[in-house]
Amino acid sequence: MPEETGNGLAADLERGVEALGYELVELEVAGNRARPILRVSIDRPDSVPGTPAISVEDCTAVSRALEPMLDARADLSERYVLEVGSPGVERPLVRPRDWSRFAGHEVSVRGRGTLAGKARRLQGELLGLEPGEGGAETVALRLPGGEEARFALAEVEKAHLVYRWGGR
Repeated sequence: MPEETGNGLAADLERGVEALGYELVELEVAGNRARPILRVSIDRPDSVPGTPAISVEDCTAVSRALEPMLDARADLSERYVLEVGSPGVERPLVRPRDWSRFAGHEVSVRGRGTLAGKARRLQGELLGLEPGEGGAETVALRLPGGEEARFALAEVEKAHLVYRWGGR
């Protein structure tokens, strides 16, 4: 899909999901132009890490509500596949608002390179986002030994909440 189609599609899906009272966590577009696969991950805006938030019924309702909008798109093959699901207990941190919302929770962060002069992958308690130089946002993380690490949000390749099975 052309980039502009993907961006318009993402914005339309986000508006549709939010109109239903959910939050679009992530959109993955896979497949090919003739048979695109749209993987939509949704959450509740007030969800709490480690507690179930999205049910099969929620996914079904969102899927059914989005299909008419997708069916009407001239830039999307009628053979598209829509998959709506939960982000899971190790929810990805995708947008800047996620970094603020989940402050106080344990996260795992993988950098595009070394983060804060330490390692490419860091894990610890998310302290949140802070304003950085030139308006760039900085992630603040408390590492397991108590040391704090700070690095630009732009340096993050992937990040997600950490779920401890069986408690802490």
